Amino acid sequence: MSRVLIAGESWISQSTHIKGVDSFTTSAYVTGVEPLRRALEGRGHEVTHLPAHLVPEQFPGDAEALARYDVVILSDIGANSLQLSPEVFERGTPGADRIDALRGWVGDGGGLLMVGGYLSFTGFEGKAAYRNTALHEVLPVELLPEDDRVELPAGGRPSAVGTGHPALGGVTGEWPPLLGYNRVRPRPGAEVLATLGGDPLVAVAEYGAGRSAVFTSDCSPHWAPVAFCEQWDGYARVFGGLVEWLSR
Repeated sequence: MSRVLIAGESWISQSTHIKGVDSFTTSAYVTGVEPLRRALEGRGHEVTHLPAHLVPEQFPGDAEALARYDVVILSDIGANSLQLSPEVFERGTPGADRIDALRGWVGDGGGLLMVGGYLSFTGFEGKAAYRNTALHEVLPVELLPEDDRVELPAGGRPSAVGTGHPALGGVTGEWPPLLGYNRVRPRPGAEVLATLGGDPLVAVAEYGAGRSAVFTSDCSPHWAPVAFCEQWDGYARVFGGLVEWLSR
């Protein structure tokens, strides 16, 4: 069993309704973590979810806090949310460098997985912004300097090229189509285990005494349709395999 922290995979949506000359707004809190949580808990892992709105205040800030976990998953949560705690952003006082702490924790033996989305890797309009952080060197891929999203509205089918690697969890056969991903470039020395559109979908690497991995599409809709994240038994194998490889 591994202790897994998933940071991100939640959002607040606000809609404006206009009816003639009148208008009003409604708000909703939404999570996309459930398919991934169920998949990992179904394999016996202990999962803690830190929603996106709590990341700025509560993400672990040092090696001692990170030591509570074996694997950290960053999913659809940008670098600003890790770097700009209320202490730093609202009060203008020095605080913990949580991305540097995360880098050091991986180098000392931790496991890091980044999952794709509009606020992963470089992200929508470059707002995820990991390319300019210390975490970039930890990842098994190199990030683009511009908006890296590739939308595949008609669906694109992944190709597994490293089916014998334990990080893919023994998955075999054809994968369901995905509807998009973040385009990245493989880093020298990394292993690309699956591709999408000719680009890395799953890649892994050693970093110091630790390990890092990426899944460059999403773990929930819209990029990961129901056929992928709810109906395909390979979903739990792939994400379970990644977590188990990362935690050795």
